[in-house]
Amino acid sequence: MISAYRVLMLVLLLAVVGQVQAQQSRSLIPDRTLDIIQDSGYLNVGMYKDFPPYSYEVDGEVRGVDADLGREIAKELGVEFRPYWIIPDETLGDDLRNHIWKGHYLAKTRIADVMMRVPYDSTFKYMRDSTGEMINEQVVMFGPYQQERWQIAFDEDRLDGVETVAVFQYHPIGVEIDTLPDTYLTSAFGGRLRSQVQHYRNVGEAFEAMGQGEVAAVMGMRAEIEHQLEAHGGNGFTKAGNGFPGMTKQVWDVGMAVRHTHRALSYAIEAIADRMVRSGEMAELYARYGLSYSRPGYYDDILGPEEPTE
Repeated sequence: MISAYRVLMLVLLLAVVGQVQAQQSRSLIPDRTLDIIQDSGYLNVGMYKDFPPYSYEVDGEVRGVDADLGREIAKELGVEFRPYWIIPDETLGDDLRNHIWKGHYLAKTRIADVMMRVPYDSTFKYMRDSTGEMINEQVVMFGPYQQERWQIAFDEDRLDGVETVAVFQYHPIGVEIDTLPDTYLTSAFGGRLRSQVQHYRNVGEAFEAMGQGEVAAVMGMRAEIEHQLEAHGGNGFTKAGNGFPGMTKQVWDVGMAVRHTHRALSYAIEAIADRMVRSGEMAELYARYGLSYSRPGYYDDILGPEEPTE
């Protein structure tokens, strides 16, 4: 019979082995601080893949407002811009875990130095799980650089206008599946629009469907809508001017994220983005892509309310 002493020693040994393995696992992720990034000569900029007009490729060339912002940040830091492509998981929390602080199970040795297009939102930032633990304590969210909002585009040959989303009780509208517009339109007005909501993999596919007469309108983020309107110019598609009654989040600030141990990097990047917002360079960056730009609401208390623009 194994003595109680031997059992205890075995348990302690297993605990020590487990701790060593955990430390080795954590050490697989390179600790790329600001100094190490500058010494290495490059910055891994995390961006969502195939996500025009924010980040995408055309004939091998990396384009988009997030890509151009990443280039400017890398230039200011004195290093090379390197795109780090992110394929979205089920939630933003999963994306932050996989690409900012822990690493994906398929590539644990590689994470982004900075991740673009992260909501700059205090509720999300301080969200807690069922045990009271902060869900996003391993990341620092910072540097708001744009205010995003929802937008509808419609086919003028099918609709005279969109004064209210109630019109979609009678006309089909396309949305990207599993997004807030999907949830909103299928539940608005007691679910009376649900049968008219058509689902697509992305906003681009929804616009293709509108071009083929499958839907009369498309709802998505304003920059996505404007990008597709330019791509489908001459088809009689235009933006609607309506709001979205009952929708909890109609506008939100967009910023960036880094690993929580890399605050010096966040301070350096934030200073670059802040200068670009204040000087108007950020608005010019968006204008190069034919996109409307709204300054983050974060700046309203600092610079005063922004004059509305299209």
